[in-house]
Amino acid sequence: MKIENTKAQMRKGVLEFCILSILSKGDAYTSEILSQLKDAKLLVVEGTVYPLLTRLKNAGLLSYRWEESTSGPPRKYYGLTETGKIFLSGLNTTWNELVAAVQIVTKNNESKSTKK
Repeated sequence: MKIENTKAQMRKGVLEFCILSILSKGDAYTSEILSQLKDAKLLVVEGTVYPLLTRLKNAGLLSYRWEESTSGPPRKYYGLTETGKIFLSGLNTTWNELVAAVQIVTKNNESKSTKK
């Protein structure tokens, strides 16, 4: 089993949460979202993000608007809807609980492996 596959699956699992978190700070277009994900070392490609944004929009979590650009075609800016804000709040709670649980389990495993 290759660790890179497992790491990629872990990143995919939190991608939706990360995109919603980025948009909680303000509206953004896809290139800005991708840039922030890359800055955070969550390397993703446009082909991954576009379908996810569409799915989140279709679920009522995102809205979008077109805005003229001085450097090319109009840009599609995404933002959280009220439903999206509530959904993100629930994800934040779940994420914090998950992190705490994983820390408990991994800390217990570390202490057991050092006792052997």
